[in-house]
Amino acid sequence: MSAAHAFHPTSLREYDIRGTVGKTLGTEDARAIGRAFATILRRHGKDRPKVTVGYDGRVSSPELEAALVDGLVSCGAEVERIGRGPTPMLYFSVYHREADGGIMVTGSHNPPDQNGFKMMLGRKAFFGEQIQEIGRIAAVADYAWGQGAERAISVFDAYVDRLAEEVIPGDLAVGWDPGNGAGGEVVEALVKRLPGRHYIINGRIDGTFPAHHPDPTVPENLVQLQELVLAKQLDIGIGLDGDADRVGAIDAQGRIIWGDQMIALFSRDVLRDHPGATIIGDVKASQVLYDEIARLGGVPLMFKTGHSLIKTKMAEVGSPLAGEMSGHIFFNDRWYGFDDAIYGALRLLVTVANHGPLADLRDSLPERVNTPELRIECPDERKFAVIDEVRQRLADAGAEVNGIDGVRVNTPDGWWLLRASNTQAVLVARAESADEAGLERLKASIHDALDQSGVPFVLGGH
Repeated sequence: MSAAHAFHPTSLREYDIRGTVGKTLGTEDARAIGRAFATILRRHGKDRPKVTVGYDGRVSSPELEAALVDGLVSCGAEVERIGRGPTPMLYFSVYHREADGGIMVTGSHNPPDQNGFKMMLGRKAFFGEQIQEIGRIAAVADYAWGQGAERAISVFDAYVDRLAEEVIPGDLAVGWDPGNGAGGEVVEALVKRLPGRHYIINGRIDGTFPAHHPDPTVPENLVQLQELVLAKQLDIGIGLDGDADRVGAIDAQGRIIWGDQMIALFSRDVLRDHPGATIIGDVKASQVLYDEIARLGGVPLMFKTGHSLIKTKMAEVGSPLAGEMSGHIFFNDRWYGFDDAIYGALRLLVTVANHGPLADLRDSLPERVNTPELRIECPDERKFAVIDEVRQRLADAGAEVNGIDGVRVNTPDGWWLLRASNTQAVLVARAESADEAGLERLKASIHDALDQSGVPFVLGGH
């Protein structure tokens, strides 16, 4: 029985599989992923591996999920289909159902015409070389054929029950914007069990995302939430991305609270309960975060951007908390270690209830001027080479560079970063300084680095 399959060269990424539906990704890709993933599980010693499968609210997700399940079953997997919901509900299902693996069909925070697959092998992230193995197995149809089975189950109530175990002291007024993404139904069920007043906008799941693009790291996508917070005089606003594994926040003044600021605030309670613990941030995070962790008696660790990479590093060093500028927040403290925007939102409510208004907490952190994440259009086939070129020129110039993920360059003005996105055809840049004049000099350095590699400074991506 031959079913060799070649994936589009851009679809097998570092920590997930992703593409444009109908162009670089389709049902045959999904079927091949299912076959190869079941094969890998069986070769890990699982004769009839149990795999949970979920999907997000995108228009293309149901047919991709059906093809994925078909592939899993054809290679001997016992599939439990948990249906539509957020990515962290799929992660939760692997623990709750004691599954051997899990696959989520999701385009995450990307545009509506894109979709993809996030995977777990046991309770660990499935990424990097493991994803490349999917491609190698499919290319020669080296499958462990066998008849499995599939059935529909629900973990929705169990997931909401588990979220509701987090006790929120006090009565806060909270605005929620799931962005018509896959977390909407969970939020609607959860807030009925929380104290305080809750207002939800864009809660209906709609894969065309009619209100705005579901990425809470982009300021324009938070405008509706800001308006809600100010109009209703709320204490806090919470924004979710398309599959609810990235969280954004708004304070009572309508200001955005960025991912690194949230991690800094979370560190107060986490380091109280875990003195001296290692807390991880990514290379895009402010130096304020690392200084704050150290001030609180923790061990700051700067690491690569990428949800799978950070989850793996957390397990390696025993970290109770990690996060990224992109709003992926990971709690090993009272949670499972995976990135869950809804749980992260609950912990932010706990922080505000315990320590005072979010605006005051934000203002307690040292002030810096910085850029948001700047996404510069660059073809997938070119982006990593550009970083290598920039790194070599910096080395030749004797610059002070952290090269753990792209290049993060320290100068007397502060620091600037340039790295290749693992999920989009963009380079990501950021800079931070003590004042506006210093920031302008850092931004000029980024422009110069791009110019020397022939990359126009054209912003793009989500």
